[in-house]
Amino acid sequence: MPLINISTDQFQLMPTLSALDNVLFPMDLVNVIPKKERKERGKKLLSDVGLGDKVHKYPNELSGGEIQRVAIARALANDPQIILADEPTGNLDTKTSEQVYALFDSLIQKGKNLVIVTHENISDKNFSRVITIKDGEILNSVQ
Repeated sequence: MPLINISTDQFQLMPTLSALDNVLFPMDLVNVIPKKERKERGKKLLSDVGLGDKVHKYPNELSGGEIQRVAIARALANDPQIILADEPTGNLDTKTSEQVYALFDSLIQKGKNLVIVTHENISDKNFSRVITIKDGEILNSVQ
């Protein structure tokens, strides 16, 4: 029997579940999204992060960046009002990062609140406030 390793580079995805089932899992746990809408919502969220063609793939069949995007879709599964994102594009290329930030922008436009922690320079993004911290001190705060 093969070993199943759940490590931080797997973004805590369930290794025995497909990408879609990993996104559906929190919906089934919390029961906020009506059951009849879950599968379509899961597919849309995966499509929103550029993985519409990977819904039936398992984590071990995905790249690190794809795994990270499944985790982003999963985090949005229950339509949270506040999203805490720690290095949300850390494993993504520039084009895919822009796609994720466009998704974040659409969430903000819908009234969602995002707190993003990143080492990237995001001052060019359309966020209402960017706080730059270096060595524990606030360098600037732009609103």
